Amino acid sequence: QVTLVESGGGLVQAGGSLRLSCVASGRISSIPTMHWYRQRSGNQREWVASRVTSGGMNYEDSVKGRFAISRDNAKNMVFLQMTNLKPEDTGLYFCAADVRDRAFSGTTTKYWGQGTQVTVSS
Repeated sequence: QVTLVESGGGLVQAGGSLRLSCVASGRISSIPTMHWYRQRSGNQREWVASRVTSGGMNYEDSVKGRFAISRDNAKNMVFLQMTNLKPEDTGLYFCAADVRDRAFSGTTTKYWGQGTQVTVSS
């Protein structure tokens, strides 16, 4: 079993910044990809950003240029630096990890954290 724990959410004014952190623990051989998702009020959970072990990353269009995803592979951690926050960024932010529990395994399992709340006031 693998557990993910997020931290760093909070209340910030529009234009401000927050840095989210997430640490994965448990039966982990490697984590090829780590992600951030969010769920805004009344909406389904939506993808925000992903980063692979080698450093490649992708972002949802609305956060490009404002959010930056990074990883500490040795510590099984992923971060989301959020700048120039807007009220529409308000939501519950989740990290997710595609975990390989054995070396040379061809399959991964996606695990989720419980989420950390980000609220941006106007």
